[in-house]
Amino acid sequence: MAMNREQRRYLQRQGQMDGEGNPIATRRDNRPARSERVTPMEYLSEVRSELGRVMWPTRREVINYTIVVLVTLAVVTGLVALLDYLFAEGLIALLEAGDS
Repeated sequence: MAMNREQRRYLQRQGQMDGEGNPIATRRDNRPARSERVTPMEYLSEVRSELGRVMWPTRREVINYTIVVLVTLAVVTGLVALLDYLFAEGLIALLEAGDS
C-alpha cells in the first residue's frame, strides 16, 4: 500500500508504525466483556427504569406527526395513481398507433 508522508507521520504519531515505516503488530481482543447473568425480575426492573428515562412525545406531537404521515401518504398515493394512469394511457395509445 502506497502512503504519502502525511499518512506515515500520522501512523507514527498514533504508534501504529515505527520510524522506518514498518507496521507495529498489536493484538486486538475482540471478545465482548463477560458479564454476570441477570434474573428475569432484574431484567424487567432495568427495562422499566430505562423506559422511565425515555422522552415520550406529547399527545399534541403524536397528533401532528400522524397528520403529517397521513397527508404525505395521500399525496404519494395520488402521485403514483396519476403516473399509473398516464403510463397506461400512453401505452394504450402506442399500441393503437402501431395497430393501424
